Amino acid sequence: MPDHPARVAGSASQAAVRAKDKDAWLDLFAADGWVEDPVGPSGFDPEGKGHHGREAIAAFWDMAIAKTDSIEFLFDDSFACGSEVVFTGKIRSVIGGMQIDAEGVFTYRVDSAGKILALRAFWEVDRAMRTAKPV
Repeated sequence: MPDHPARVAGSASQAAVRAKDKDAWLDLFAADGWVEDPVGPSGFDPEGKGHHGREAIAAFWDMAIAKTDSIEFLFDDSFACGSEVVFTGKIRSVIGGMQIDAEGVFTYRVDSAGKILALRAFWEVDRAMRTAKPV
């Protein structure tokens, strides 16, 4: 179902990130939405509690997405169930002339209006860093 609300929101999120359109990306989230990317403690989220609400999600953008030169979503497949979708594959980022591939599972849950309640990215930082290579 290409028109599943969670798949539509996830695809719109990916398009906004590729376009480096922070406002469009933020507008996809519900007021009480959150981002966990990656899930658990990381350099982006030392306590592993996620980024809750528009202000925190905007700060995540500034810390993680804005610093990239480019981001590609190289997903193999997606599976939509209930109010959620999962995309499988990898996200390829170029940062400071280095390409990094984060393989994993990326989920989006939406509310009844199709706004993103939760974006959760399951990927391993150390594993991704081992893929780093100059471009």
